[in-house]
Amino acid sequence: MHSTSPTLPYTASVRRRLRGLAGLALCMLLAACGFHLKGAAQLPFTTLYTNVPQNSEFGSNLRRAITASSPDTRIVEDVTQAQVRLTQLSSVESLRELSLDAQGRVEEYELNLEFVFQVTDSKGHVVLPPTTLRSTRELPYDDTAVQAKQGEINTVFKRMQQLLIDRIVRHLASPDVRQAYAQSQDLPPADASEAADAPPPAAIPQPPTPWGSPRVGPGLY
Repeated sequence: MHSTSPTLPYTASVRRRLRGLAGLALCMLLAACGFHLKGAAQLPFTTLYTNVPQNSEFGSNLRRAITASSPDTRIVEDVTQAQVRLTQLSSVESLRELSLDAQGRVEEYELNLEFVFQVTDSKGHVVLPPTTLRSTRELPYDDTAVQAKQGEINTVFKRMQQLLIDRIVRHLASPDVRQAYAQSQDLPPADASEAADAPPPAAIPQPPTPWGSPRVGPGLY
């Protein structure tokens, strides 16, 4: 009678080696495809100013995301101390009726976010021209649970804002911005017309919603 026990450790060892080789091959394949794990993306500048209010949830989360992605980049409150300026040109948060039932009651809402911004350097050169980011979500509505649906709408808006912040940070770290900022360092100050500050964003009134419908929560401001 032959014992098979001596081959068990060998089999397990072979399997471990095969799994290791497979993992190594997968890593090499991902690297060849240009895949990178999500992590810090150091920005080409070390000081940044933004007119997005710091005391707003959106503003504080934006600042936190920038410093988390690029630890060497510092957010300054004095625009004259900043290498670049991220200017919010407009910001709109709204919802609209998407569908009604036979009784004319809202069955579904469409949630919308729109954020327009640009990036300029300290000499007034445009590093990133006015860029519009939009986000839209559809959400079922039940007028028998207004309070619960209002909370759900606010939660979805917060998630949409966070995704929008991630997109802003990716724009700041993009090759185009890096190249434009590097090239601007060798240029003289921009003309007064080019370097003029963007006008402050005007408050855009939210469209009225039907009686009993959920209210839009606090906006990006």
